[in-house]
Amino acid sequence: MAAAFVDDGFVDDGSADDSLVIGDGAAPAAGPARDPDPTADPGPAAAREPTAASWPGPDRGPLAGLEARSDPGMEAEPAGAAAVFGDRIKAARSYAALLAGAGVERGLIGPREAVRLWTRHILNCAAMANLVPDGARVVDIGSGAGLPGIPLALARPDLRMELVESLQRRATFLQEAVDGLGLADRCRVVRARAEEAESQVGGADVVTARAVAPLARLCAWAAPLLRPEGILLALKGETASDEVRRDRAAVRRSGIADLDVVSAGATVPGGPVTVVTGRRAAAGRGGSGSKMVGARGPDQARRRRTR
Repeated sequence: MAAAFVDDGFVDDGSADDSLVIGDGAAPAAGPARDPDPTADPGPAAAREPTAASWPGPDRGPLAGLEARSDPGMEAEPAGAAAVFGDRIKAARSYAALLAGAGVERGLIGPREAVRLWTRHILNCAAMANLVPDGARVVDIGSGAGLPGIPLALARPDLRMELVESLQRRATFLQEAVDGLGLADRCRVVRARAEEAESQVGGADVVTARAVAPLARLCAWAAPLLRPEGILLALKGETASDEVRRDRAAVRRSGIADLDVVSAGATVPGGPVTVVTGRRAAAGRGGSGSKMVGARGPDQARRRRTR
């Protein structure tokens, strides 16, 4: 999934190492040879990085007080963040500091992203939390640094989250974050390519994605992972409606129906956000019919016409 998404502050260099498996223990199929990871640092600095075992939770161990040790150049926590995360706000602060530190050092987010971590990344992702049905099993594909999966898991403790990521260094970071933030009881890291992950995470209620691929390709990856009538939520930018019009026919062929563009999280700092929604068509049905299945908070999502 080699791509560059400068606006979202991360660059996918397409490198991968299939020697590490996190999740159910099944190694992904070997792909074509790739260039070495340019962000990898095999020297002493890498050896000193904390491991998942050394991060027992946000209230103790190396993560305890991590927000107090954050980069002084990091964006200040917005006033409304505590309302979004509730009693998980301490974990959200630790995650912000983790992104500003190890996330930047390992090349998961851009070095200039610290000044907008809360509004552009963490809260931006949490802003679509009310589009997810209660108690859903969510698969976040191309999870990278955990966006949007980790903010959604922190904002919605009722969700079960599976973070799908193909690159070793990102999967390792995700497992460390999940363990260190105390999310291991309901978050699982699966090292796999999205298009090869059906056997591991198929049948999901919701698939989420942010800055992963153009819409037609994204839907082709997402459809096999969703149960019939399952929901796709793709965080997109200002050109989302144009992308929907351009790719509608290809998306329908993939099995995703009822494409729409909604604006969500108007009251959340960093919102509102633009989300492309769709559903996996039930067997034997066409591409029209149901709207957002089980979405929460209709006052938080304003539907836009895309035709």
